[in-house]
Amino acid sequence: MKSYHDNEWGVPLHDDNRLFETIVLDGAQAGLSWKTILNKRENYRKAFDNFDVKKVAKYDEKKV
Repeated sequence: MKSYHDNEWGVPLHDDNRLFETIVLDGAQAGLSWKTILNKRENYRKAFDNFDVKKVAKYDEKKV
C-alpha cells in the first residue's frame, strides 16, 4: 500500500490506458478494500488486455 500511495495515488495521468485502468479498478473497489483490488490488479490486467483501450473497444459479445 505504501508503494501505491507514494508512487500512484494523486499522481496525474495522461495515458488513456492508465486512465482506463484507474476507472476499472475504482469501479471494482466499490464495496471492497483497495488492498483487495490492488492484490488482484494483475488479474484485471490479464482480463482487460493490459487495459488496452483500443482492444477492449473491439471486444465482441463472447469476449465481453
